[in-house]
Amino acid sequence: MTDGSPHTPHERPAPPEKPHASHERPAPPEKPLTSSIRHTTDNAVSWITLDRPEAMNALTPDQRERVIELLAAASADPGVRAVVITATGRGFCAGADLRGGPPAGERVPGDVARTIRLGAQRLIAAVLDCEKPVIAAVNGTAAGIGAHLAFACDLVLAAEPARFIEVFVRRGLVPDGGGAHLLPRLVGPQRAKELMFFGDALSAADAERIGLVNRVVPADELEKTARAWAERLAAGPTRALALTKQLVNASLDTDRATAFAAEAAAQEINMTTTDAVEGVTSFVERRTPHFKGH
Repeated sequence: MTDGSPHTPHERPAPPEKPHASHERPAPPEKPLTSSIRHTTDNAVSWITLDRPEAMNALTPDQRERVIELLAAASADPGVRAVVITATGRGFCAGADLRGGPPAGERVPGDVARTIRLGAQRLIAAVLDCEKPVIAAVNGTAAGIGAHLAFACDLVLAAEPARFIEVFVRRGLVPDGGGAHLLPRLVGPQRAKELMFFGDALSAADAERIGLVNRVVPADELEKTARAWAERLAAGPTRALALTKQLVNASLDTDRATAFAAEAAAQEINMTTTDAVEGVTSFVERRTPHFKGH
């Protein structure tokens, strides 16, 4: 949801219905899902592009499911070795678009929790659990679940005009979509509370300063930089990167003994891969390794 909108980060209400006069042109149909979520694979990089700029790329349930599906497919496809999530227009993602859901007065107990559990939380989990490194290339405003989608990625690139907004408090809501889990781990509890308590827009430069963004680049260099980073990851030891991602994510919720045991087990598994053998061999032979992703 964009800054200043009077609606919640989870609801973009449909415009009021008007009687159609004979001379009125009907509203254009929604884009088909294959065009509103564009997908290509190039040089072993899966590019997932949110392409509904007229709605600031607010995610409908169908679009959310498509993104989840593409992330799962990336994990299973040996031809994919890195993922980039980006968007078109002025917004990266303005939140979740749940038009068509039940009105507040018609909800029954459990509806909201179920919607969040099966919706926003599954999306964030799909990013965190993807077995390939995921880069967010944030082109514009990322608000609500849109901000959390970016924060869940392994690396975050932001164009200079981008901004991040924890809009929930402005609507009297509790942050969801994993926000209260992600933010304290990224910037610490005090900074996370500041962002969530006030709901102020955070510029790309400030997001980089406090550690939410890896790098800020001019808008016209965002795709080029994302491509360079993703292709560098795609040329790396894919299974080692997947295990490293799992170790780092799990370490935030485990004690030292558990983390050390997981690290040793991961290295044991990793040493059975072709890339690990190639890495050690290339070191001994004093040459550049050529990783194959398995």
